[in-house]
Amino acid sequence: MGPILWVVVAVLVVLWLLGFVVVHVTGFFIHILLILAVLAAIFALFDRSRA
Repeated sequence: MGPILWVVVAVLVVLWLLGFVVVHVTGFFIHILLILAVLAAIFALFDRSRA
């Protein structure tokens, strides 16, 4: 399940960058994407340490 989480992190970071640079939607949505990416990365690190 580890590689799937890294894919999720990568997708969320790319979406965040696209929203920040190209679309410039709302600050709230962009920061939510960033927070989700960071949380997924932290979860993946803790999940790896337990395995």
